[in-house]
Amino acid sequence: MKNKIMLITYADSFGKNLKELKAALDKWFGKEIGAVHILPFFPSSGDRGFAPLTYEQVDPQFGDWEDIRALSEKYELMFDFMVNHLSRQSEEFQDYVKNHDSSAYRDMFIRFREFWPGGAPTQEQIDLLNKRKSQAPCEHITFADGTCEDIWCTFSSEQIDLNLERELTWEFIRRSLHFLMDHGASMIRLDAFAFATKKLGTSCFFVEPEMWEHMDQVQKILDEKHIPMLPEIHDHYKVQLKIAEKGYPIYDFALPVLVLHTLYTGSAARLKHWFSICPRDQYTTLDTHDGIGTVDVEDLLTEEELQNVIDRTEQYGANFKMDFSARAKDKPVVYQINCTYYSALGEDDDAYLLARAIQFFAPGVPQVYYMGLLAGENDYELMRRTDFPRNISRHNYTTEEIAEAVEKPVVQKLKKLMRMRNEYPAFDGETVVEDAPDEKLRIVRESGGCRAVLAADLKNRTFTVRCGDAQYNFENGQPQRGDNV
Repeated sequence: MKNKIMLITYADSFGKNLKELKAALDKWFGKEIGAVHILPFFPSSGDRGFAPLTYEQVDPQFGDWEDIRALSEKYELMFDFMVNHLSRQSEEFQDYVKNHDSSAYRDMFIRFREFWPGGAPTQEQIDLLNKRKSQAPCEHITFADGTCEDIWCTFSSEQIDLNLERELTWEFIRRSLHFLMDHGASMIRLDAFAFATKKLGTSCFFVEPEMWEHMDQVQKILDEKHIPMLPEIHDHYKVQLKIAEKGYPIYDFALPVLVLHTLYTGSAARLKHWFSICPRDQYTTLDTHDGIGTVDVEDLLTEEELQNVIDRTEQYGANFKMDFSARAKDKPVVYQINCTYYSALGEDDDAYLLARAIQFFAPGVPQVYYMGLLAGENDYELMRRTDFPRNISRHNYTTEEIAEAVEKPVVQKLKKLMRMRNEYPAFDGETVVEDAPDEKLRIVRESGGCRAVLAADLKNRTFTVRCGDAQYNFENGQPQRGDNV
């Protein structure tokens, strides 16, 4: 993958389909975006694409494989692969419901009666699990023969977990990945992989060493076409360090909350510490379709500091997804902040541009969520109309709305920062955070004789960017031609 900014978007959020997505990118962001993570565009029965029926079709409402090919000619593309689960409405699971024990696909799914001694988990075993729902992770399925069973289901009722202990499942995985590699994938995002390994007596989350074996199996398939994999996980930052030690790129999911803390308090002490230990082979985010994760900064911020971030975002209209894992046993724990990043900064243009400048100078390849690209505000109307809290940061832009948003001064300035990050060669090299008082932040990127310097005053939310090429210089978000480094 090239070291260019990657857009994160749904197939129908930046224009109503893939054709409109490409047209909008080509017209307004051809220099600012080098790659696109198209969130699941397959036929799906739930979770806005994350309950795929198959990986071998494009949902017709979005377009077809020719539209994907057209995008791939100009932009590198990252596709999702949900290694943990498949749609309840998929051909495989529906055959299982119809034919039960005689189904050719019965071994693809996890039966509680076979996994748990006695046929069902005890309350103690349920409490041990890392869960995304308050009850046991299963669906009570009634089969066509009239019998009923509990089948493992970690997420929504439409996302039935796969049994990675069966060769039949791996045949499905290999077939699906080969199809995606042959149809435009430059990178595969391995979604929810930490839940895919189930082992009795554990949390069934990030189970070692079995999890590494499964990841290696996926990567070996991708290696056949030289395709990299980006594992997706929200957990303690040391888990990301482990993944990096194994040679995989990681997501910097700690950065979003750390940058909010930095700009709320005017102190970069916590952020500087993270920059001193974070992996260099990583993809940075401030915002994603999943909101702003909080578990990722445990022990990077104190409990009080994290609570201050949560309280501040609530003042700016955020809502929260709660944690149901063992860590939340004694008290409610916020797992995720649902809010656009622009709104989380009080819709302050200077603060928002400084946040993006920090992201672009941080180690790693930046990803920008489509709402962040347009400095989008919280969509309370969509959230209320759909009765779905996460939709506060999932507004679907028409091409007319994109054209209007692009003209906002904050977006115009952001575009210039993005072009600097994509075009100036200094970002292909080292990252150095220089010593400075906590209210100051100075980051140097240098490569091949090219040098770029970000100098920020966090108390006043002002910053400068100085490069060897004057066309990329900035002062408080405004392009400046002079004072090269």
